[in-house]
Amino acid sequence: MNIRGIMFDLNGTLININTDESYHEIYRFLANLLIYQGIQLSPEELRDLYFRLMKTQRRSSVEQYPEFDVVGIFRDIIEKHGTRYTRSLCYTKAKNLPLFLAEAYRAASLNRLEIYPGVMDTLDDLIKCYKLTAVTDGQSPWALAELRGVGLGIYFPEIIASGDLGYRKPDRRIFDLALRKLRLPADQVVFVGNDMYRDIFGAQQLGMKTVFFRSNQGGQHHQRVNPDYIISYFPELLDALYFFKKNGDM
Repeated sequence: MNIRGIMFDLNGTLININTDESYHEIYRFLANLLIYQGIQLSPEELRDLYFRLMKTQRRSSVEQYPEFDVVGIFRDIIEKHGTRYTRSLCYTKAKNLPLFLAEAYRAASLNRLEIYPGVMDTLDDLIKCYKLTAVTDGQSPWALAELRGVGLGIYFPEIIASGDLGYRKPDRRIFDLALRKLRLPADQVVFVGNDMYRDIFGAQQLGMKTVFFRSNQGGQHHQRVNPDYIISYFPELLDALYFFKKNGDM
């Protein structure tokens, strides 16, 4: 079979990102922001409430690899702690407030957002010959904005985000959904990821060829999981594709 599509993980593979959700200033900033929505919570109360609601979402899930919904967390906070003033907000502001708070949370926790060296040039080469798609264990309001922020939105106008599904990698349904978006069978797609279990094992369940990007993030080893090719510098992905072609996979 010829390789006709390439599926990427986002964070740790295309995007070099660092966030710190333990940073106290995140919750001080958000607590101050909530004052203007009529909600009084201390930074400590807000932090504890955020993580408690996240744990509740995951514990109540029937999924093997449960994912949380960050917009749902802030919607619950507003519903449970909103005041008469909160409920008097205009319809448009009230409707968009959970999403706005989720974006503000991510922005306050963000320390680094950049692409790995060589990503843009490599994608420019690949998009001429292959269908491209991306999957991520993350929240789509964050992932889509971050893709645009680093200039990769043009390559991935649509992505598969675990936060929209309620489950995360290595659940095979995420990969299967992305394959359906590509309209390609698994044996015509290469998966590129940075986590040996969630990415490489997950993709291999469906029969995809796999390339492991040894980046500064993700699990580097997992028992009995072996990728078809390993790269340490993103442009080496072109070498991987040549290797598959030389061995009759393309």
